[in-house]
Order: sequence, then C-alpha cells, then structure tokens
Amino acid sequence: MKRAVYPGTFDPVTYGHIDIIKRAAKIFDELIVLVAVHKGKKTLFPIRKRKEMLEESIRHIKNAKVEIYEGLVAEYIKKNNILAMIRGMRAVSDFEFEFQMALMNRHMFPGLEILFLFPDEQYTYLTSSIIKEIASFGGDISPFVPPLVNENIKRIFHKQEE
Repeated sequence: MKRAVYPGTFDPVTYGHIDIIKRAAKIFDELIVLVAVHKGKKTLFPIRKRKEMLEESIRHIKNAKVEIYEGLVAEYIKKNNILAMIRGMRAVSDFEFEFQMALMNRHMFPGLEILFLFPDEQYTYLTSSIIKEIASFGGDISPFVPPLVNENIKRIFHKQEE
C-alpha cells in the first residue's frame, strides 16, 4: 500500500489545503493528513479542534484520514512506514523554506520522497494567516474555508469583540 503524509498546522484548514488533499489522495492508496505542532506558531485553534474541522472538511475523501502528531514529522514517517511527504507550494516565495525543510527531512529519513503539489490557481494566494487577518476585521471568509471553519472563526472573533 502506497502511503503518504501531508503535514501542517491547518490553523485553520482552507480550500487550498483541501485542494492539495484531493490531489494527493488521487496519487496514493492512503493519505494521512497530519495535524502537527509547530512550536514557533501561536495557533488560533487548539490541536483537537483543528483535527475535528479537518475531519469534517475531508470526510468525502475516502482514502484520507486525519491524525495528530506532536513530534518531528520525520519520526512519524519512520514509525509508520510512509513512502512520501506531500507539501503544498503556492508561490516562488514558498520555495526556499520548503526546499530547506525537504532536505532536512530527507537527511533525517533517507529514501523519503517529497512531492510538491500546486493548488488550483484560485487558491494560490490563500494562507491561514490571511484568513485569520480578514476574519479579525469582520471580513467575509466564506469563499475560502469550509462552513464549519467559517462558523468557528466567527465564534472566536465575536467573543473577542464582546
């Protein structure tokens, strides 16, 4: 069975992420969407809530599942006999960081294949940070995120206004 992992913080999951998940799920027998802890990022949602929103958002993709991991992704890959890591690439500005991370992960786990997938052009400008920024000013994020995510973000920013 060909298995791949698509790691990220997914804070929150966007239609850009979902587009990458759909593309990767067509290539592999099983895709594990790994909600990972990034110690350098302050997240809007707790990790379990991010997992819940992701599960709901991709439940229609039968060969994709969501897991949480709080260590090095390379260690998860080793433990779970993963063939490849999926990374989304929106623009040239993503390349340097992603390239460095890819080389480090391959150093830690020789033989790992890293596939860079580009989202549909309508999602190339989407980032979770931009979504949170728009939402913080009361902007409409419904074209960019699944309904459950939109509701949860509105709830958070509505509480902050009270």
